[in-house]
Amino acid sequence: MSICRNTGKDCYKSSELALLFEISKLMNQNEDIKDILQAVTRLIASYLGSTRVMINIYNRTKDIINIEVGHGVSEEARKRATYKTGEGIIGQVVRTGSALFIPKINEDARFLNKTGANLLTSDRRDLSFTCVPVKLKELTIGAICLEKPYDKGGSYQDEIRLVSIIGTLIADTLAVRQTMLEELEKLREEKAKLEKELHASDKPQNIIGSAGSMQEVFNLINMVAKTNANVLIRGESGVGKELVAEAIHKNSNRIDKPFIKVNCAALPETLIESELFGHEKGSFTGAVAQKKGRFELADGGTLFLDEIGDLPMQTQVKLLRIIQQREFERVGGTSTIKVDVRIIAATNRDLEAMVKKGEYREDLFFRINVFPIFVPPLRDRISDVPTLVDHFIVKANRVNGTQIKRISSSALDMLMIYSWPGNIRELENCIERACILSTDDVIRAHNLPPTLQTAESSGTELTGTLNTIVGKLEKQLLIDTLTKTRGNMIQAAKVLDITERMMGTRIKKYDIDPRRYKLNT
Repeated sequence: MSICRNTGKDCYKSSELALLFEISKLMNQNEDIKDILQAVTRLIASYLGSTRVMINIYNRTKDIINIEVGHGVSEEARKRATYKTGEGIIGQVVRTGSALFIPKINEDARFLNKTGANLLTSDRRDLSFTCVPVKLKELTIGAICLEKPYDKGGSYQDEIRLVSIIGTLIADTLAVRQTMLEELEKLREEKAKLEKELHASDKPQNIIGSAGSMQEVFNLINMVAKTNANVLIRGESGVGKELVAEAIHKNSNRIDKPFIKVNCAALPETLIESELFGHEKGSFTGAVAQKKGRFELADGGTLFLDEIGDLPMQTQVKLLRIIQQREFERVGGTSTIKVDVRIIAATNRDLEAMVKKGEYREDLFFRINVFPIFVPPLRDRISDVPTLVDHFIVKANRVNGTQIKRISSSALDMLMIYSWPGNIRELENCIERACILSTDDVIRAHNLPPTLQTAESSGTELTGTLNTIVGKLEKQLLIDTLTKTRGNMIQAAKVLDITERMMGTRIKKYDIDPRRYKLNT
């Protein structure tokens, strides 16, 4: 006889046969393997009175054991519980190929309880744990484990025997699932590898540009990303230095670690050390609690120090130390904190000139300038303007709910001849404004800011012959200079770098009265 716990009565062999017959029928069904295995756990739990039943699969590729299906086990707990071979009860069973019975799990250190289960029943009874290997051709491919109230007089040898038979019945199906999971894992790894290689050989996904000067930037990003070298990104304001820093981090081995940004120019001098290095409770007025600094938060990852040229001299000293020794103390603290942080800095200032003037530490400059990257201004990559415009139109439509379809050729021509002193940031603002002003879902020349307007687009073209146009300009220049010099013709002649005689001739030619500008002042 075998023992059936759900009724509290002895069950005859016929009952076992009925159970095994049901499981055999499940194995022959053309259903999803995982659903079949889940149904097996329910049958086992019902027959043996188990509170939890788990079928585990050994992943040979990663040498770990996962709970594939479980009765009485939440999905979150199932995903959380992973065992190495030899780890805990399940790991030992898979490694040795021998079954284990634990009478009281709350008294056995081998029971790791990675699923976070209760160690006693709701009425405070002890729980036992039985784990049996599933073998195919003498190779252990997984394990069936079950948990139930401990019965001191129960025959657990019969239980192990029955579960071993069930393991034999499901072995072929479990082996198919094992192979499927391992092949799927290999495909995922291959996909990740190919994506990584493709990503490394391609330009950063977060930066738009195909101009030759940008290709050099992309090459430098790919070369330095995999290293731990400090990087100094140079370039005018608005060129996208932060995007370059993000691209370096995303292509580095630290991609899964923090990327912390600090704008050194935006922090008051009195707070910058606290922000960078953290502070202890009570270290200064207002320090009501301990605070981790940006270096500590970026441990293992990347710290981006934007506008590093604006750091106070006192902070430069501390920054130099952390770059050299990778350690620091919080403000008001005495304990030394060690960190593994990659530093990427950026500035639009002439650090070399600042070093010569004594405004910036030379040793710090050389420490951060290990691998410089210069990001060109937009005027030097004007061929990227159409692509950037398309990108900013899509972004503006998404953010502001506009429906801009295109930009007119005349408007695009205006964008192409502009010098863009504010670089990409100015272009983005310009496009967002134009998208809002457009009334027909098209960005037209008159939607652009006055600074971009040409004489043709604004209807202010000069008309007439060359002599007429030059005469008008010359007269206006004379009037502006006389206004500036308060009607003093001698001083005006010096400003215009002409002789007094030439000044008098032109005053007479254009019928200008210098006395009017003396009165106006």
